Amino acid sequence: MEDEIAHLRSLDLIGLQSRWQSVVGRPAPEHLPKHLLFGILAYRIQADALGDLDAATVQLLKRAATVQSLDEILPLVAAQDQRKQAMFPGTVLTREWNGQLHRVMVVEAGFAFEGKIFDSLSKIAFAITGTNWNGPRFFGLRASTGKVSPP
Repeated sequence: MEDEIAHLRSLDLIGLQSRWQSVVGRPAPEHLPKHLLFGILAYRIQADALGDLDAATVQLLKRAATVQSLDEILPLVAAQDQRKQAMFPGTVLTREWNGQLHRVMVVEAGFAFEGKIFDSLSKIAFAITGTNWNGPRFFGLRASTGKVSPP
């Protein structure tokens, strides 16, 4: 990948247009300057090697291109960020509560806490606090709604 991108850097405009033709299968748009041809081709090389954008991100970008104000897109970006916070087995979540540090490990079957397996973070938050909590919010994985939470 690095060698291919380094080779792109050595090409002039005609060389980049030729490379575009071989990669895309049609002539490069005539209005694209050298730096944009290089950037698009370098992106394509990286996407081919490492993977492209997922469908949800593509949809978000298309929506962002049509909005009239930032206020329209910020909630969509926040929702996308929450969905992307995947937790893989081995991930350790910590939370201090009433002066005591609590550690939870993500495992294949759910979440390990104090020698037991739980199927949700909310159940662990209840075990720690004795009150109902949104588990991901309790462990700092989601933003607060602005409401006052129990101490």
